[in-house]
Amino acid sequence: HLGVDVGDGPSVYDVLPDPSAAPGAIREVRERLSLLPSVVDLAAVEAELAHEPDRNRRLGEALAPMLGSFDFILMDCPPSLGLLTLNALACAREVIIPMQAHFLALQGVGRLMETVRLVGQNVNPRLRISGIVLCMHEETSRHTREVVADLDAFFESARDKDVPWRSARVLRPPIRRNIKLAEAPSFGQTIFEYAADANGAQDYLALAQGLIREWDALRTRRTGEVVVPAAPGAKAGAGAG
Repeated sequence: HLGVDVGDGPSVYDVLPDPSAAPGAIREVRERLSLLPSVVDLAAVEAELAHEPDRNRRLGEALAPMLGSFDFILMDCPPSLGLLTLNALACAREVIIPMQAHFLALQGVGRLMETVRLVGQNVNPRLRISGIVLCMHEETSRHTREVVADLDAFFESARDKDVPWRSARVLRPPIRRNIKLAEAPSFGQTIFEYAADANGAQDYLALAQGLIREWDALRTRRTGEVVVPAAPGAKAGAGAG
């Protein structure tokens, strides 16, 4: 989405088989923003690492030496529960789930949350779900409002349970449906460079600022560093997945 030409340099495809290659693969693409790029070849890495005993911990091993170099590390995961997503869950502290407020999407989120619970029990006990970001949102739809109400009620009912989503919530504001968000990558720009006044830019900015304001509260509620979207001015490393 940043319009970055990764060329022939190393990418996350090279890092997963050899975590020591991570420092040489990270590139600064904007002021205070670095990227570990992904390439099409990454689709083959699951088969290549299928028999490696530590295959689910490769990304964490690669990122561990660099945790002190960034304020936030964001990992964009594929919409599947394969090796790439499990690598991200194995080293993350917080999970933010984007979804469209539709019934079928709600079912998929339920399965993902169960996966997070299993990863927390067996691999990464620090893993927690921060909440859900509502994307392509249409507030006027009755169906949308019903799905959001169900989500709010579900998270509220989990407050006293020992589950990774006991502190989760529906993150606000929702990201309104906005064609500018779809157009920006084709121009090699972020939404803030392409159309800073568009609804999509305003919604994402407000969402990030709200999460940043909660940073101190999150740190007191959890141990270790928390992974949340970075607001302007924060140094971020974006891990592609």
